[in-house]
Amino acid sequence: MSEQSRLRWRCRRGTTELDRLLTRFLEADSGGYGALDSDGRGCFERLLSCEDDQLIDWLLNGQPPAEDGLVDLVQRIRAASGLSA
Repeated sequence: MSEQSRLRWRCRRGTTELDRLLTRFLEADSGGYGALDSDGRGCFERLLSCEDDQLIDWLLNGQPPAEDGLVDLVQRIRAASGLSA
């Protein structure tokens, strides 16, 4: 299984909204997953390990994560879907 396929599978969540946000970021031509350095990709893996209720708070409700490393990533994911930072 390729890395892209594995990540796409991990982007499947309990809600359609989260699925769409994460998949749009993964597939974005610019500013998405492909633009991340190795540290950013590690942050994305950590983010995918979080519970859906946390992701909903951060990605849909705009609450900032407590972990500094995830703040920029959450903003990037929201921006890839046209949500304000």
